[in-house]
Amino acid sequence: MVFDIEMIKKVYAALPGKVEATRKMLGRPLTLSEKILYAHLYAPTTTAFERGKSYVEFAPDRVAMQDATAQMALLQFMTCGRDKVAVPSTVHCDHLIQAKTGAAEDLATAVDTNKEVYDFLSSISNKYGIGFWKPGAGIIHQVVLENYAFPGGLMIGTDSHTPNAGGLGMLAIGVGGADAVDVMAGLPWELKMPKLIGVKLTGKLSGWTSPKDVILKVAGVLTVKGGTGCIVEYFGEGADSLSATGKGTICNMGAEIGATCSVFAYDTKISAYLNATERQDIATLADGVKEHLRPDAEVYADPTKYYDQVIEINLDELEPHVNGPFTPDLAWPISKFAQAVKENNWPEKLEVALIGSCTNSSYEDISRAASLAKQAVDKNLDVKAEYTITPGSELVRYTIERDGLLNTFDQIGGVVLANACGPCIGQWARHIDDPNRKNSIITSFNRNFAKRNDGLAATHAFVASPEIVTAFAIAGDLTFNPLTDKLKTKDGQEVMLDEPTGFELPTKGFSVDDPGYQAPAADGSGVQVIVSPTSDRLQLLAPFAAWEGTDLKGLKLLIKAKGKCTTDHISMAGPWLKYRGHLDNISNNMLIGAVNAYNDKTDTVKNQLTGEYAGVPVVQRAYKAVNIGSVVVGDENYGEGSSREHAAMEPRHLGVRAILVKSFARIHETNLKKQGMLGLTFANKEDYDKILEDDTFDILGLTTFSPGKPLTVVANHKDGSKDEIPVNHTYNEQQIEWFKAGGALNVIRAQFAKKAQ
Repeated sequence: MVFDIEMIKKVYAALPGKVEATRKMLGRPLTLSEKILYAHLYAPTTTAFERGKSYVEFAPDRVAMQDATAQMALLQFMTCGRDKVAVPSTVHCDHLIQAKTGAAEDLATAVDTNKEVYDFLSSISNKYGIGFWKPGAGIIHQVVLENYAFPGGLMIGTDSHTPNAGGLGMLAIGVGGADAVDVMAGLPWELKMPKLIGVKLTGKLSGWTSPKDVILKVAGVLTVKGGTGCIVEYFGEGADSLSATGKGTICNMGAEIGATCSVFAYDTKISAYLNATERQDIATLADGVKEHLRPDAEVYADPTKYYDQVIEINLDELEPHVNGPFTPDLAWPISKFAQAVKENNWPEKLEVALIGSCTNSSYEDISRAASLAKQAVDKNLDVKAEYTITPGSELVRYTIERDGLLNTFDQIGGVVLANACGPCIGQWARHIDDPNRKNSIITSFNRNFAKRNDGLAATHAFVASPEIVTAFAIAGDLTFNPLTDKLKTKDGQEVMLDEPTGFELPTKGFSVDDPGYQAPAADGSGVQVIVSPTSDRLQLLAPFAAWEGTDLKGLKLLIKAKGKCTTDHISMAGPWLKYRGHLDNISNNMLIGAVNAYNDKTDTVKNQLTGEYAGVPVVQRAYKAVNIGSVVVGDENYGEGSSREHAAMEPRHLGVRAILVKSFARIHETNLKKQGMLGLTFANKEDYDKILEDDTFDILGLTTFSPGKPLTVVANHKDGSKDEIPVNHTYNEQQIEWFKAGGALNVIRAQFAKKAQ
């Protein structure tokens, strides 16, 4: 047993009283999200928090970290003064395994290539009481769903798809590593009280339609930033009809609409999954407080009174969807997708189809995809596209192998990849004749930004359910509609694919030989953390410098980023993942994917000291060498995507002092604050156009920096003129202290040092 039953017992024992107190305080019925949030306040309150405005301190039940982000988080944690984590925490080795030839070979290569990183993570986990999931054990979110997620809990994770656990009724929120450090240190975790979006699901899925199509539809409705600052709560008889893993798929991809997290209410489907994954004790406890793990009846009766926005989807009428390319919110019903492909001149030929990942690798997903693979064999069909399968965990992989599903995929030429993130995060050695040739791939993953999967700008990546992806793999043609179109067999006959079939849970139960878990030492005081001083993969951290106490003047413009600038643009993954534990080395990828507004090029900006153009990190290092700070200017929803705090730490490390944008994605704005950076927004978005390539900036008002009080950025132009630009911020008193101290970790370190005296 790896879950923490005593902790869960305490949560459920306190839940009824906390829910009743909240209901009395607010004077009205409660949504599920409100029950969980108010039950996890760090300190009691007699005051209601205003959605979208109030900053609130919470006490999460647990922390989960993936290996790429855990390195920097734990390098920070080991400097804070504690001898053990304050809450149950785990590390999952899933990001550093590159998909190249197949599971066994790729895993062996990763274990050899990343040995020093795995040794570090294993040893530091062992020392500080952290559960460690070895490489090959599975993707963090699938492993969490199988082992740690529980209804009514609150978890933070250092990955943007942490909300996957909402499929089991948990509020699970993606954060940066510095937030994880706070919670592991026993300090409160702060979040602006989210607004609530209710999605009412009626009817029931059938045929080709799957849970993935629910979130693909919602993404089309809300767009990539429509859920920012919100929890998306699914309810209705349609919600209760979905499998627990299907609910997880929907919550997982809620990250693509910017949602804080997504959640489903506890029901019989969740209970069945808990029982199937040997957590009967949790199911029994949850059954005892079931009414507190669902919205109040009045919320169901009149949802518009309790949610800030309500969306209704009839599952009886929902079509399969395909989203993309280049953004996960470009939603196409299958009946309109072929026309869109032709009208937009997207490559019709499908070259690679990929199923699995943390979003869609459940037994239900794999069995439904396998039913189509079996049809291809039985109906004598050629499979026209390359086809890969990424199991989400060793538990799933072992079980689907036992049940013959992997053999079915093998018969159509499918390649089984390691239980890891792989192509979903760019860890994929793509085989292609010309990397500049326009081409199409389709995945059952979650993101499809340019270069996301294979690093190739010419790749048009589309997102769909595993069933639709498999059907397209067989056809090899994106204009094919499996619901209406026929295929030719090897001997020239015309046939149609039957609707996919599958099983929510394996009829013979789950099985696994070695799940890949390492429990920490009971006493870690004698454990040595392994970090070589000569490593180019790991680097012990030095504290960032405190604020000088003055306004900032003479800052150079580093880059004015144009259009979409995600954390992938700011700190790319792929080959750079190996440097996630070495701040100076990984800083060489800082903003190399951002488009310079002045020349429409990436990684080419003007060095104001020489007048020459060079790479973004090169120019910033030149400024740092002569002690000149800089400013990065950006567009809307700056920093959307993955939660990687490296996108905040790299600019901080290289001497960027402020990020000035039209708007921020939530996690990235918080990450900037944690690192002592200034995250500012234009009071008037049109002022973005006033920023010129040779500008030097002064940031005024810092000596009286206070919550709700705007600052002024003076853009000094090369011709001697200047623009005084009012800028806003969302810093509260605590966050201003982080800025003054040079980062949140400096504040934590000082607090523990004071306690130790």
